[in-house]
Amino acid sequence: MPAAGTTRFEGSIPLSDITAAHPLTAYGWDAGRAQEFTPYAERGLLPGRLVRIDRGRVDAVVPDADGVRTVLASTAPVATGDPLKVPCTGDWAVIDPGSGPDAVVRALLPRRTALVRSASSKRSEGQILAANVDTAVVAVSLAEPLDLGRVERFVSLAWESGATPLVALTKADLVPDGAGLAHLVADTEGAAPGVQVLAVSAATGAGLDVLTAVLSGGTAVLLGRSGAGKSTLANAVIGTDVQHVHAVRDRDGKGRHTTTTRDLLVLPAGGVLIDTPGLRGVGMWDAEGGLARTFTDVEELADGCRFHDCAHTTEPGCAVLAAVDAGELAERRLDSYRKLLRENQYLAARTDARLRAELRRDWKQKQALGRHMGERKRGQRR
Repeated sequence: MPAAGTTRFEGSIPLSDITAAHPLTAYGWDAGRAQEFTPYAERGLLPGRLVRIDRGRVDAVVPDADGVRTVLASTAPVATGDPLKVPCTGDWAVIDPGSGPDAVVRALLPRRTALVRSASSKRSEGQILAANVDTAVVAVSLAEPLDLGRVERFVSLAWESGATPLVALTKADLVPDGAGLAHLVADTEGAAPGVQVLAVSAATGAGLDVLTAVLSGGTAVLLGRSGAGKSTLANAVIGTDVQHVHAVRDRDGKGRHTTTTRDLLVLPAGGVLIDTPGLRGVGMWDAEGGLARTFTDVEELADGCRFHDCAHTTEPGCAVLAAVDAGELAERRLDSYRKLLRENQYLAARTDARLRAELRRDWKQKQALGRHMGERKRGQRR
């Protein structure tokens, strides 16, 4: 792992060293990335992975004659009005070392996965949280009552991103009763079918060996609200205090934002981990596929409904409602499914409306410009 501070890049290395020695292998560099970078290799540019984003500048790890080094790079050339195309932690980038104190990001290599939520504002746009992630670890603290609805929300976004979700029930040492802990794990598994659920404790080390084995070799991201123990968990799997940690508040169990940036950290057993700030709100964003995977039980029951567009509310012949009445499906789970589905549909409708409004505005501006140019031409002919 490079030193925390950034340094100026000096010199360059030949293409053969980039493609043969693979100094970025520890950060996830592979043959596919080398192939994508081929058009840039002969122009004196370098591949790099973005490990931190901060106000239009990024820290990126790039190949160096002695391995890798961290450079500070401007993102001005890839600045865009599209919030889903801005550089993000985990991105692979084309870095121009330049001749000044800072490097420059010239392009981003294609993303294989992207974790996106609805931006926490009144604007209909998404916010990208992490890119090129293989495993999304949803951290849920057992220091407070288990919120299965929040688990379903995070898992849906993780599935939609293309990553594989994993739920880590943190602070498991606070549940000394083994039967009670097993019950919490089972409830979580019911809310996330097909998703691995681990009860872990950074204080006792319980479950950390399994978690470390799952995370090794790929790119993982830690997700969860403040106080869920993400930074403590990151320190535990890395084996050293690389992330600063604050205690949670006693009155409500909530934590302060001890992590303020999304940091990409190298794991000793191989692979990298992205630690993210606590998320107070995680809105759905084009997550229909993710919801279908999270609620496979509801979706399978819905295949037996009399009407193909059944809303599972009062329709006759609804197999989902019948399952609730028979005790085969928890009413809480159906309520959560309806809520997240409505939210996702609402955001999609708002986004479509925004796009239509932007098209209308552009069309009107072009019309006005056309009229203006016509009036100028007519005035010149007089």
